[in-house]
Amino acid sequence: MTVSVRLSSEDDAIIRQYASFNNISVSELFRQSVLRRIEDEYDLKAYEEAKAEYDKNPTTYSMDEIKAEFGIK
Repeated sequence: MTVSVRLSSEDDAIIRQYASFNNISVSELFRQSVLRRIEDEYDLKAYEEAKAEYDKNPTTYSMDEIKAEFGIK
């Protein structure tokens, strides 16, 4: 897939310098950045869902209780 992005000359210079400093291509920098952003948003959503579920039922279990429940020694 090919993607085009319009950047100001200042942004272009910053991005190219950053990529060069990290010894990666601009394409790889964009790929990593986008995937990291997606992962961060996914993690945040998972956290928010887990927190909402916990808020409804704040019961917690110790590791010993979990081991006993599943017969783990």
